[in-house]
Amino acid sequence: MHSKHTVLYICEEYLSGNCYYYKTELITHDSWRKPESISWSRPRPISKATFMKQKKAGYRTEHRKIKKSPAVVIALHKESDKLAPIESS
Repeated sequence: MHSKHTVLYICEEYLSGNCYYYKTELITHDSWRKPESISWSRPRPISKATFMKQKKAGYRTEHRKIKKSPAVVIALHKESDKLAPIESS
């Protein structure tokens, strides 16, 4: 269990309006007495309910607005105007 000082809850909001929620924790790779061995863990997905619950409980939260434009969809094959004939036996 992490304390309020060693965990960070993140909300990433995209231009599309979609929100994604993550949790990241302070971890050490050697010893807590060696600051160079302390880093943030990889963000882990959580639910909106968990994010809101922890925000209300006083945990550290961060709201990030992501300004990336939506991905471009590239068609890998051409769509046919004709339907494939149905074979009957």
